[in-house]
Amino acid sequence: MNIRFLLSLILGLLSFFSYSQDFTITGRLVDQEQKTPLEAATVVLETLKDSTMITYTITDRKGEFKLNSKVNLNQANLFVTFVGYQSYEQRIDLSKNRTQNLGDIALEFQVESLGDVVVKGRAAPVVIKQDTLEFNAASFKTNPDATLEDLLKELPGAEVDADGNIRINGKPVSNILVNGKPFFGDDPTIATRNLTKELINKIQVVDTKTESEEFTGEAGDSENKTINITIDEDKNKGMFGRVAAGGGTDDRFEYAGIGNYFDNDLRFSLLGSGNNINSPGFSFGEIEKMFGNASYISISDNGGFNVGGRSFGMGDGIVNSRNAGMNFANDFGEKIETSADYFYSGANSFEETERVRENILPQNRFLSTSNSRRDAETDNHTANLRFQTKIDSTLMVEILPSFEYSEGLNQSSGSSLTRNASGDLVNESSYDNSNDRQSRNFGNRLTATKRYGNKGGFIRLNGNLQLDETQSADFTDSETEVYGDEPNTILRNQFTDGDNNNNSITTNLTWRIPLIAKKLFIESEYEFVNQNRTNTQLVYDFDGNTQSYDQLVEIQSTDFESTNRSHKPQLGLTYNSKKIRASVRAAYVNRKLTGEDLLTDINENRVRDIDFENDFDALEASSYINFNISQKFSFWTSYNLRNDAPDVRQLSPYLDVSDPINTLQGNPNLSPTNSHRVGLGANNYDWEKRTGFYVYAGVTMTNDQIVNRTTVDDNFVRETTFVNVDGVYDAYANMSYNKDFKLDSLKTLKVETRVYGRIDRFVNFFNEDQYASITKRIGPSLGLRFTWTDWFELRPEYSIEFNRTNFNRDFFDGQRFTQHNARLRTTTFFPEWLTWENDIRYIYNPNVGAGFQGNAVFWNSSLAYSFINDKALITFKVYDLLDQNTNARRNATQSYIEDVQSTVLQQYFMLSFSYKFNTLGKKGEVSENGWWD
Repeated sequence: MNIRFLLSLILGLLSFFSYSQDFTITGRLVDQEQKTPLEAATVVLETLKDSTMITYTITDRKGEFKLNSKVNLNQANLFVTFVGYQSYEQRIDLSKNRTQNLGDIALEFQVESLGDVVVKGRAAPVVIKQDTLEFNAASFKTNPDATLEDLLKELPGAEVDADGNIRINGKPVSNILVNGKPFFGDDPTIATRNLTKELINKIQVVDTKTESEEFTGEAGDSENKTINITIDEDKNKGMFGRVAAGGGTDDRFEYAGIGNYFDNDLRFSLLGSGNNINSPGFSFGEIEKMFGNASYISISDNGGFNVGGRSFGMGDGIVNSRNAGMNFANDFGEKIETSADYFYSGANSFEETERVRENILPQNRFLSTSNSRRDAETDNHTANLRFQTKIDSTLMVEILPSFEYSEGLNQSSGSSLTRNASGDLVNESSYDNSNDRQSRNFGNRLTATKRYGNKGGFIRLNGNLQLDETQSADFTDSETEVYGDEPNTILRNQFTDGDNNNNSITTNLTWRIPLIAKKLFIESEYEFVNQNRTNTQLVYDFDGNTQSYDQLVEIQSTDFESTNRSHKPQLGLTYNSKKIRASVRAAYVNRKLTGEDLLTDINENRVRDIDFENDFDALEASSYINFNISQKFSFWTSYNLRNDAPDVRQLSPYLDVSDPINTLQGNPNLSPTNSHRVGLGANNYDWEKRTGFYVYAGVTMTNDQIVNRTTVDDNFVRETTFVNVDGVYDAYANMSYNKDFKLDSLKTLKVETRVYGRIDRFVNFFNEDQYASITKRIGPSLGLRFTWTDWFELRPEYSIEFNRTNFNRDFFDGQRFTQHNARLRTTTFFPEWLTWENDIRYIYNPNVGAGFQGNAVFWNSSLAYSFINDKALITFKVYDLLDQNTNARRNATQSYIEDVQSTVLQQYFMLSFSYKFNTLGKKGEVSENGWWD
């Protein structure tokens, strides 16, 4: 992959096609009567032929605007809108003068306007309404078969990555609503990749708020955005959806379908999918979305995987997944809102892994080699219900119960051996394991909010109940050989009966007292948490005489109960205005952790005494301030003082000898971890110049960090406990800059640059030696996106990461790693019924060991034919065209360096078909035959 050649090609194309001429149009908007400037009005330049937007901008605080771009037209139309005012239009002649100052443009107050509604037959592409940024979907040109995700990519200031993550003006989108309500739970990609543009009226962007915060008028989270999709009332009754299926070489297959029924306030959706190509299966053939990220996703212990917070079944191995779900939402009058969703996900997975690890000790080094195989099957069911009622204008109640049930069978086997620096064998082991597990989780959250007065005061009560239970049956057959001066053979054929319960209740009472109406508040809060855990692991040896597991191994068994109870009063001061948001809070935490061993022998006597009781009292504090300097620029900074109590397992003196060459014991004398975190960030998006910039940085200083303290003997037998250490810190920074160049009305170039850096200091032990390590990382990247509307799109990217680790002790060697990543994505749209996509990735990692693949070219390609008025799509796709997919990687920590390689999805060819249907019609109306063309 020659990056310089790609860049030269892009620049050559740009110079060849960029024949349009520059223009600049300036002016100022004022109120007709008072002559005051009008800030945040929308100014659009559009074509005379079909009102297609050429460019647009937003007026600044002085009412001034500036339009500059390139166009090969001699005449255009200027269109101005502002909430509460009559719109304004003017024909612009660019044939003689490409630079024009229009002077003051006076807008007349619109008496007929209702609230925030602009009375105009034609909507502006962008409207700013107080804290809402609103885009008109019809103003942005896309392909006929475009989804919501495709539309978002065309919005100014919007970014959508290959995984479907969205940023608006540099800030992440954490939630997507449809007509103000959640769409299929909390997975935004189901909405963005299945709702088509033709359904959408407006796209509204606001600060993320909970329902309770919306009810009380509290300020939302300005660093996270929520998108609300409004569907036109003329398209809010009927059915729409998609179905797809495909088959390929090596018995690869996929199928997926989603159906939606809308009837004004009533919504009902169904979906289902399955495949064995490591894909979530909700994207119906598009290359970036259907192929997933098989090269980079790690499988979980139960064979499942996670995409966007929702579990499916993807992993490094080969996964056969299946999914089904439903979503329901409805309003009952003006006071009651309900929604519910159910989701099933299942997977069968297979993975083989090879691992070579160099273990670093102060006086010696050991080389471990291992291989393993895992076959897993998992089934998961989740259900959520949301009930909200506004009893009156001042009282709102929310109830949100949830339930999850999962079961899984995991069968694994493997072997390993360890040699010292001289090459002598010090230990080896092999095992076969089978684990059958069932878990049940029930949660319920209750929120009651009571507003009082008209200054922003309220009282809120939150209650959370969580009941978790996991039962497991584990069979292990293992053999361990320890060599050296004291050789030992450990044979185990055991059954472990596990029963773990974790029950907790959390109550929180908040009282907000206004000092200045709707701006300055005192907030007092009290939180109580009571968490009770029981951990039962009864280990039985196999009795050859009885052919059963009936001999309790007391030293390996545990029946432990622990309690975590805390009281936390808190007092804070909050200020909210249009320009400034700030808060400062302080809290006192009183926490008690107790542990009791319930395991008794046959004579009902205590087997061992490992009970403990610890009290932890600490102060916590936080502060935050956000400056909205202008519509374009904002700045924030924050501080947090946090105290984290040790985990019960870290405190318990119980000796875990389940792994004979790696025992573990807690430390009841641990102190809580104390950390100070300082952060700052800035965000800027220039509407006029289409330039975005954001930066954030932070540092966390930690004392009494809890770390593992391991001692290793000459046969590499390890004993581990936990201790506190000081001097740990983590500093990071991330900066991004992007700019859109409008080459003419059809061609655009977007440049995206990013650089991140990180410095970590970690403190740990090996045997009696304490050491510190400092790891430095820096990773710049560059991406270009050249689009020629209706013809093609090119997206080259390149990134490099430098990684360096140094130690403060001579017995450790420093480590350096460098990784290169290059990517080229191409899409052609001509003829309009044929789309050809390519995604080529080149990965170069020179630091992997001998026998592991250090570089690869990963190329996916698809060809899609659209017909039946863009309702049907036939796609031929090739996964890993060059057959070079690999996930070889090198991992480095303070105690080891390892090279790992495991099973990945290999090359296949697939042909798939998808069809979308749509019967949506006017509100309260459907067509006679139920199908709209």
